[in-house]
Formats: sequence, structure tokens, C-alpha cells
Amino acid sequence: MPAPAAQNRWTVLLRLLLLIPQFVVLWVLSLVAFVVTVIGWFGALVLGRLPGFVADYLTAFVPYEARVTAYLMLTVDRYPPFRFSAPEYPVQVELRPGELNRLAVLFRIILVIPASIVQGLLHAGWWMVSFISWLVVLILGRMPQPLYEATTAILRYQLRYTAYLVMLTSAYPKRLFGEEPNSEPERVSATRPLVLSGGGRGLVVLFLILGLVSWVTSSVTTSVNTDDNDEDNGVNPTQHVIAPLVPGPH
Repeated sequence: MPAPAAQNRWTVLLRLLLLIPQFVVLWVLSLVAFVVTVIGWFGALVLGRLPGFVADYLTAFVPYEARVTAYLMLTVDRYPPFRFSAPEYPVQVELRPGELNRLAVLFRIILVIPASIVQGLLHAGWWMVSFISWLVVLILGRMPQPLYEATTAILRYQLRYTAYLVMLTSAYPKRLFGEEPNSEPERVSATRPLVLSGGGRGLVVLFLILGLVSWVTSSVTTSVNTDDNDEDNGVNPTQHVIAPLVPGPH
């Protein structure tokens, strides 16, 4: 991805509205991706790799989704094209499908749970302050460097999580906080390697904490609302606890 640059304030202001057609297309493509991934899972168990047509579709779909997400999260100002191949677009994704461990494929949905929790917390935390981020970019006309670093770290982790989930890679999602300075001999772009400053790392931690707060708050609210509804309906809340311990129909 390129370094943060000036953005058109009108496109920032109307970002969600502009993306409505992309959301529709992405929803349809996601349905196809789900079906293809299921087929690919069975194929990978037999072949030890994804079937060719599955790998071809997913290596096209995942970058498409990444481009839309990058535009949505205000890291780039160029509208993503409605096509799979976009070599001229500033966001580029490198995927290298290869051999897979059949046992890891068999238990993929279980193995991916920790990474799923991490990326879920990150996105929940980012969206909790998304209005503030949007306002900052709208006023400044660009994304501040620490916010850009943290946002691209989330994008990269989500990309790696998705690639692992759909079996495009055997590498587990890692390096949420980026690479160490001078860890790679050549710099290809602003995010390859991705080196986070102290401010960027701090924001990633903040997003994780906010995501956890959001999850806890949502769980408590749901629990309270359930208990209130039970009381309104004349149901004793303790029945939910003791009922499974009492033999016979309930």
C-alpha cells in the first residue's frame, strides 16, 4: 500500500454512500466464495492443496475484498474498480497458494478461532471510534500517520486471517504489530515491510481494548435484556440454569 496522502474531502464525506454498489457486488461474490471454499475444503483433504479453479477464484476474490475494505477504512482515496484484476490500483495483494497439511485443513475451523477472536476485537474497536477517525480525515484531508499504521495493521491481519481461513496459505496469521525496523533488506511499499511507530502500536492496543469493552458490554446488555424479558413474561430466570439438571421434559 502507498503512504498516506491527501484525500478528496467530498469522497471522504460520502464514503459509505459511494460504496453501496461495491457492498452489493461483494455480497454476491462472498456467497460464491463460501460455496467455493467448502468445495475447496473437501478437495484439499484429498489432494493436499486447493483444486485449481478454487485457488483461482479465491486468489481473485480476496484482493477484491481487500481493496474495498482499504477504501472503506479511509487508507486510500482511489475508488476500487469492479473487476478482479487491478494491477494499477494502489492496494496490491500477493498470494501464493501451495501445499497444505491435510490435518490442519481438517481442523481449520477450530485452529482459526484464536485469530478470529483477535481480528473480531480489532474491527470492533476500530469501528467504535470510526466516526472520530472519519472526522479527523475529513478535517485534515488525510489520515494521520499513527492512525494509518494501525489501520493498515488491522487490514493486513484481516487479509492474512482470510487467506488462512480459505486455505490459500498454510501460514497462521501473525505479526499484528508489524515487523521490526531493518528486518527486511528491501522496502517495497509503505506497508511492506510494515513498521509501526509507538503511536501506531498504541492505537492497535487501544483498538483491541475497545473491542474487548464492546464485546463485554454487548454480552452484559444481552444478558440483562433476556432476564428482563423473562421477568415480563413471568418466567423465573433461574429456570435457565436448573432446567438442564432436572430430568424429564421442560
